[in-house]
Amino acid sequence: MNSDRYFVLGNPVAHSHSPFIHAMFAAQTGQHLHYDRRLCPLDGFAEAVRALAADTEGGPVRGCNVTVPFKHEALRLAACASDRARQAGAANVLSFDDGHWRADNTDGAGLMRDLQLHAAWNVQGQQVLLVGAGGAAAGVLGPLLASGPARVVVANRTAARAQALVEAHARLAAAHGATLEATGLDLPGQAFDVVLNASASSLSGAAVPVPDQVLRPGTLAVDLMYGPAATPFLSWAQRHGAVARDGLGMLVEQAAEAFWIWRGVRPDTVPVLHALRERVGAAP
Repeated sequence: MNSDRYFVLGNPVAHSHSPFIHAMFAAQTGQHLHYDRRLCPLDGFAEAVRALAADTEGGPVRGCNVTVPFKHEALRLAACASDRARQAGAANVLSFDDGHWRADNTDGAGLMRDLQLHAAWNVQGQQVLLVGAGGAAAGVLGPLLASGPARVVVANRTAARAQALVEAHARLAAAHGATLEATGLDLPGQAFDVVLNASASSLSGAAVPVPDQVLRPGTLAVDLMYGPAATPFLSWAQRHGAVARDGLGMLVEQAAEAFWIWRGVRPDTVPVLHALRERVGAAP
């Protein structure tokens, strides 16, 4: 019997743990589906997605996760998009339903659910530093603001880019009573309750992009990356008495949100995250 098929699309994509995660979700919930990776050409993403969606051999393709560097392009491909995808200006989930393509962004929801469920951390009323102003930061800023922090500072190497991200989220920040500011990396502030690294520093192997003063003992310091790429940031945080956390929990939770969008079933993520940590060999 043919299965509904799903893919993760990216370049590179061989490293992706999404097939492992969704296989565990499917087994846990009794959903009959097949999930795989698909490498897309850097200059031919749209054509690759259209060809994939039209391919029914082995079963219909119902949806895709989208990773770097195609999230902005994925949003433009869909006829309709969720509010959070439009707010972020990027999509990491595509759904194909009888020829109607829908885009969504589950990154921010995944991050906030990881903090609340797995890290037992509530950002309501807290001072938050968001490092970076690219696609990753844009994906998490909306749900972060909706969680009710007192203040969010967006710090980026190019301050103008941080300012543009702040302006795009100004109305949302006001609606949730949060102060939202933009700054460069040199002097973003001191002693934040939460520091989120959404910059490309870990991915590129660069040094931690903000000064030590952003931390205090007990600060929650989260790198959205995981595995060896996140190690320098996590080690830096621990040296300064912060609570260090990588992005594996966010990875599992954003996948669970996509699974719910596609299948209408929400899996239990706790055993999946535990199994993934054993597989990757990573600590929180």
